Amino acid sequence: MTAFGLQRRNMLKFFGASAAIITIGSACSDDDSPPASNTGVNLGSGDIGILNYAYALEQLEAAFYLRAAASPYSGITATETAYLNDIRDHEVAHREFFKAALASNAIGNLEVDFSTINFGSRDSVLGAARTFEDLGVSAYNGAGQLLVDPIYLLLAGKIVSVEARHAATIRELLAPNSFADTTDVNGLDVALMPLQVLAAADTYIVTQINASNLPTS
Repeated sequence: MTAFGLQRRNMLKFFGASAAIITIGSACSDDDSPPASNTGVNLGSGDIGILNYAYALEQLEAAFYLRAAASPYSGITATETAYLNDIRDHEVAHREFFKAALASNAIGNLEVDFSTINFGSRDSVLGAARTFEDLGVSAYNGAGQLLVDPIYLLLAGKIVSVEARHAATIRELLAPNSFADTTDVNGLDVALMPLQVLAAADTYIVTQINASNLPTS
């Protein structure tokens, strides 16, 4: 069996063992995307490149929630603690899922920088969480059209559904009845292409990422 076939088996194995997340929504145009850097950690090409792209974002989210859980903000309630801990566990599971499924094709651990976030402030932590979750949903929505293997698309669809629940939960903590504020007039979530997402995440990722080989259509 080829290495690619083994990777698909790993995906299927983890698919059956874990509860995963999101639905693939409409895709946006990449006409306004920033140019791809051809230096730094190379995500790769094709489906593997898109999976590494997702893995990079899950590393970022997991690192954020682990940090938030390690030093809870002032006045955090038992309900908020439970929600954030659940989301933390989901993001760590997603991170480990991609790492195992990609195996030798996985990128290394990324260096992150959360210096712009005040982890002692409820507004700062939940505001950052909203940013990460909204970005994650839009990332999966945009990347879905770039995947070729239907198994990978199915897995991405399951992951994005969970990320969307995270986003709705965080929005409700910040402002009741705001859970669906990211949808457009057609009831669809925003979709962003990889270069747009990576540009938005650049504030928090120190490691330079080379996304120049990712598919664009």
